[in-house]
Order: sequence, then structure tokens, then C-alpha cells
Amino acid sequence: MAALLVPLGGRRADAGSGGDRPGGSATDARDGVDLARRITDFTGNTVAHSGYARPLRAQRRTAADAVGLFLDGRRAEAGRSLDDIDFAIRTFTDTVTGRRFAEISDRAAERRRGWGRVYIDLSAETRWSVQVPHPVADAGSEQLGIGVLRARRGGVLVLAGAHRNADRQGRADVAHRRDTVFDAVCDELAARRLPGLQIHGFADSTEPDYDVIASLGAAEKGLPTARRAATALRHEGFAVCRAWARRCALEGRGNVQGREAAAQGVPFLHMEFSRTVRDDASRVGRAAEAMAAVLPS
Repeated sequence: MAALLVPLGGRRADAGSGGDRPGGSATDARDGVDLARRITDFTGNTVAHSGYARPLRAQRRTAADAVGLFLDGRRAEAGRSLDDIDFAIRTFTDTVTGRRFAEISDRAAERRRGWGRVYIDLSAETRWSVQVPHPVADAGSEQLGIGVLRARRGGVLVLAGAHRNADRQGRADVAHRRDTVFDAVCDELAARRLPGLQIHGFADSTEPDYDVIASLGAAEKGLPTARRAATALRHEGFAVCRAWARRCALEGRGNVQGREAAAQGVPFLHMEFSRTVRDDASRVGRAAEAMAAVLPS
């Protein structure tokens, strides 16, 4: 599967131009990649079998700072910084949307380290993030993340790189740890005032009367957006437990990315989807469209 390297000097690579990485050869930017297949291959072949190595503080900071440099258009600096932790930046055209995306990923040790990936829509100014902390463990949650990223321009997808139970000490559960690459990147995005949407999954038996549990986590500022999201989902036929209006299971108040968003005064939505929803491709698509519709554009 082809993936193209970001040309380090430019703001973005146009379809039909080449991309170079220091020490590598130019690649034809007209090569297309199915974004969903690329991510699904990663979660199925890598995340599902990954170990986990706790990153050092300097490594976490390097990854987060590099994402910030990339969003600022300082892509040469971002590439050099990521070299220090053996990460790479690639760009490709999604064959479904025709839009350009960047991928920031581990160059050589994804199965060993489990630090995850970041996908950035290059077709518009970055305005929001969608976060998937438990791919594979919350089966199908990555498909919801992909759907949101495709449905609305200007997004960043932050994807964990290991099963939440990959480390016996619980250090791979990135939604509840501050010492992960995932969390460092999400902190960088929150510091940039980008609203966050975090997607999880629950067993049908946890809330048998609901398809979706919608909450703000520890944040408060995102209530208008949360209400619009819940309304959009209800219009698509989903039964939504609204945590700001009643008691729901899995409200995500201990979620560390939500706590950081609250500290920054940034909107944050914590969305849980039943297994029945996540197992139905049609319902996944409708849910993703409904959530994307309320995000900034």
C-alpha cells in the first residue's frame, strides 16, 4: 500500500507532485490510498498484536511538538524532530474523498512500542480533533473515527497504537494515562483551542436501552455542541443517553484528555457507542455523519 512522504519545504503537496524524505527517493504523489483500509490494516495487523513500551517524557514532548510544527506549516522542522524518535511523516490522497491527508507514524517499531498514529486532513485549516483511544479493544471505534474524519474537513485523527490491555500494568490505556504519546498529542491540540471528540464503545448490556452515551467528560464548555450532536444522532434513529440530563454509565469523567480540555476551557465530547451500532456499517456511517455535522468547519 503506497504512502507518500511530505515534501519538507512546502505548505502542502499537490496531486501530481513528488514528495521527498531526506535519504529517500521521490514518490509519485498521484498514488492513491484508501484511508479506511490503511487504518484498518494498521489496527488489525499491528494494534491487535502490539506490545507497549512506555515513552520517555522527552519522546512524548517531541511527538507533540512535531505535530504542532506540522500544523504551523513548519514541516521541515517537524520532519527533523520526528527523526529523533524514529517517526515519519507521509502524505497521500484518499481514494474515496479525493482529499490529501498526512500520516505521522512510527517508522520501524510500531508493534514493539505501540505509540500510535496521527492523521491530518490537508484540505482545510485544522479546526478539531477526533480521538480513538481504544482501537480493537472497543471494536469498530476506529471506523467511527475514520467516518468523522472523512465527513468533515479540517480534522485531526489521533489513534492509539496498542490494545488498552497490551501492558499488564495498564500503561497502554491511553484514555486514563498522562504518560503516553496519545495524551501528549491531544494536549497539544487542546492547547491550540481545538475541540475534541473522543470515541469509545460499550457492551450492549451496559446500557441496554441506549445506542449512544453522550457526555462532556470532565469538561463543561462543549454543552451546546453535545446537545446538537445528541439531537443529530436521535434524528438518525439512535437512542442517546445524555449524561448532562440524567445518570448514564460510562460518563468519562475520569478521562484524562477530557480533564485537560476542561483545564484549557476547550469543548470536549466523550461519545460511547454500543456494540450493536459498531457492528453495523450502515449505522456507523450515519453516526459518523451526525457527529461530524456539529464540528467546526
